[in-house]
Amino acid sequence: MPSVRWFSTILLAGSALGAQTAPRPMTFMDQQLMRQAGSPALSPDGSWMLYALSVPNWKEAKRYSDVFLVSTRDGLPSTRQLTFTKDKNETSPQWATDGSFFVFASNRDAAGSAATQQLYVMHPGGGEAQKITDVKDGVGTFAFSRDGRWLAFSAGKNDEQQVMVLSVAGIDTATARPLTRHATPVGWWRFSKDSKRLYFVAQDSVDKADKERLAKQFTVKIRNQDIPLRHLWSLDLASGNEARVTQGNEYSVEGVSLSEDGKWAGVRAFPNDRYARTTMEGGNHSDLHLLNLQTGDMERLTSNQNIGESALSFAPDGQTIAFSASDDFVYFRANKVYTRAIAAKGGAWKKLGGPFDGDVTIGWWSGDSKTIYYNEGIRATNQLMALDVAANTVTQLTNVKAALSAQRDEDSGRIIVQYADPKTPTVHFVVDKVEDVTDRSAWRQVTNANPQVANFQLGEEEEVCWQSVDKKNTCGIVVKPVGYTPGKRYPLIVAIHGGPQSADVLGFNGGYSAQAYAGDGYVVLKPNYRGSTNYGEAHKWGIVNDYFKKGYEDIMTGVDKLIADGLVDGDKMGVLGWSAGGHWTNWIITHSTRFKSASSGAGTVNWISMYAQSDMQDVRANYLGGKPPYEDFEAYWKQSPIRYIKNAKTPTMIHVVDGDPRVPRPQSDELHMGLRKVGVPTEYFVYPGSTHGIPDPRNQLLKSVAEKAWMDHWILGKGKFQWQDVLKTLEDSATTTRAATTSNP
Repeated sequence: MPSVRWFSTILLAGSALGAQTAPRPMTFMDQQLMRQAGSPALSPDGSWMLYALSVPNWKEAKRYSDVFLVSTRDGLPSTRQLTFTKDKNETSPQWATDGSFFVFASNRDAAGSAATQQLYVMHPGGGEAQKITDVKDGVGTFAFSRDGRWLAFSAGKNDEQQVMVLSVAGIDTATARPLTRHATPVGWWRFSKDSKRLYFVAQDSVDKADKERLAKQFTVKIRNQDIPLRHLWSLDLASGNEARVTQGNEYSVEGVSLSEDGKWAGVRAFPNDRYARTTMEGGNHSDLHLLNLQTGDMERLTSNQNIGESALSFAPDGQTIAFSASDDFVYFRANKVYTRAIAAKGGAWKKLGGPFDGDVTIGWWSGDSKTIYYNEGIRATNQLMALDVAANTVTQLTNVKAALSAQRDEDSGRIIVQYADPKTPTVHFVVDKVEDVTDRSAWRQVTNANPQVANFQLGEEEEVCWQSVDKKNTCGIVVKPVGYTPGKRYPLIVAIHGGPQSADVLGFNGGYSAQAYAGDGYVVLKPNYRGSTNYGEAHKWGIVNDYFKKGYEDIMTGVDKLIADGLVDGDKMGVLGWSAGGHWTNWIITHSTRFKSASSGAGTVNWISMYAQSDMQDVRANYLGGKPPYEDFEAYWKQSPIRYIKNAKTPTMIHVVDGDPRVPRPQSDELHMGLRKVGVPTEYFVYPGSTHGIPDPRNQLLKSVAEKAWMDHWILGKGKFQWQDVLKTLEDSATTTRAATTSNP
C-alpha cells in the first residue's frame, strides 16, 4: 500500500492512559462512554479490514463515527484513521469488487443536525473522500454488483424509495441515474449472482388516501393496519424491463434469499391476514417457499402454524436446501436444521442435530457442503459449533470462558471473530480459515475500541452452580467486589436478565453494569434461572405452564448458596431486573421479604391485562397454559404478581418507557398503585420514548444512578437519591470523556 499521510491513533494510547489517575473502579459514566467498533468489512483478498468506530459525545448525547483501516496480517499496530469529521458520521464502509477503493455513507455535508446521508468514495492509498451522490432525501442501503460494474443505492423518502445506480468506471465523476421506476416503493433489493438482474420486493399498490391523511397530520396510529401485499420483481439490467416473479393475493413476500447459481430463491411469505403480518408474532405465521427463478414455479416447503423458520439456505453444491426451525415443528422446542435435495420436490426433510441438547442453526456452509457452522450459547459462554451433515453430529469447536461469535467473509473466505470476556470489551480478530478459530495463536487482533479499560479495577467474575429446590443444577455468574477479601461478607445485588429466553454470559460488564456495583463493594449475582437459554431444552422450557415457580426457586437457592459460602450478608440484599427480569422482581417482592430493596424495570404484574396490551400474544399464551386468557382467566391470574400485592413489603423503585410496546406502561401503573395502597415505599420513573428499552443515554445514566442510590439507601442506610447526584456525574464526565475518547481504538 502506498505511503501516505496517516494519523496513527496508536501513538496516543500510552500518553492518554498515562495521563489518567491511578487505577479506579468502573462507573456508570464509563459504561456510557464505551466506544463501539462495528461494520467490519474485509477487502476482497482479505488483507485489509475497514470498520466504523462509534464514539459517544456525552455533551450532545449523541454518537459519532469515523472509518478506520487495519491490516489483517499486521493487526493493531497498523491501525489507521481514514476520516476525521467532527460531530458527523461515516458509516457502513464497503470495498469495491477489485479492492481499489471503498465507499461509505456520511452526513458530513448535511446542514445543521440533519441526518440525511450521501455516498463518498475514498482510496485506501490516500487522498480525501469525494462525494459521489447528491440526491434529495439522502441515500439508504447500497451495494456493488458482483461483476464490479455498478454501485446501486436506495434513494427517496421511506414511502417513495427507488433504486439508483452509478457506473463504477469513472465513479469519481459518474452521475447517478434511476435504475427502478416502479409504480410503488421498492423495499428489499439485491443484484443477481451473475449481475444481470436486480431482484426487488415492492408492495402491490399505494393507499393514496392513507398517505394523504398522514400528510395532512391525521396521524392516528391504527393497530394491525391492513397494508398492501408485497411481491418479488425482477429487473433486467440490459433492457430495463421489469417482470413480476411471484403471483397471487394469498400471501405477501417479506424475505428472499438467492442461490449461488442464480437458479433459485428462498421466499418467506406471510398469509394475507393483517393480524398475522403486522404483529411481533408475524415470524411465527410465515412459511417458506422454493422459487424457480427460470420458470416462476413456486413450491411451498412448510406449513407450520405458529412456527417461525429461518431463511432458506442454499448449500454451495447447488443441490441442497436447508433451514432451521423448532424440533419436529413443535412450538417451544429447541431449533434443529432440516435439509432436502432441491430436486426432491415434495420430498421428506431430514432433521439434523436432534441428539444435541440445544439449538442448531445455520451460520455458513463449508465449501464442500459437508459442514454447517454456527454460533451457540453453551452455559455462561458463547461458542462456535459445527454440524456434520452426513454424520448428523454437533461438535463444539471452541472452549473459551467468554462471549465468542464467528462469521465467514463471503469474498475472502476469512473468518472474523468477535470476542469479549469479563476483562475485555468487545474486540475483533481475523483468522485465515475456520480451523484456525480453535487455535488462539492464529488469531490476529484488529480492533481495540476501549483500551482505557486496562486502567479500570474490575471485580472478578466466574460461573457458579448450585442445586435448586427440585435438585436441578442451576448456574449463574457471580461478580465479586473490587478488592475482595476472602471471609468477608458483602451486600448483594441480584441482577435478573430479561428474555427470559436469554442468558448472562462471561462477557464484559453485562447485567445492568454489574462492575459499577462491584466497584462500590457489592457482590452481584446474575442467575441463569429456569427459562434461560444455554443450559438445555428442559431448562429453557422449564417454566411453561407455571411461569414463576421454578425460576423463583432457582434465584432464591442461588442467593442461599452465596450466603452459605460466606460471601454475602443475608441482611443486606437487593434485587433488580428489566423486562422478564422485571417480571421476576415483581414476583419476588410479592413472595419474599428477604430483600431490603428492589427495582422493577418494564415488568408485568397482571398477565390478563398484559396479554392484550403487549405486541406479543402467542408466546404469552404458551408460557401461561396454552390458551388465551379469555378461555382460562385463572391460569393467568394465579401467575400474576398483582394478585399477591398485599404480601409486598420491599421498598421498590419502578422504571418504564412511556410508549413501551412489549411491556406497556399500564403494567407499571398497576404495580405503583398497588404498592402505594398497601403502604410500601415506592418511586416511579417514566422515561420518554416508544421502545422496550430506555432509548437515550441521558436517561440511561439517570436510571442507573437513581437505581443504585435507591439500593444504597435501603440496603446500606445511605442518603436518598438527589438530582445533584446525576448533575455531579455530568460535571465529572468531562475528564472521563477526554480520557475515553483519545485512547487507541
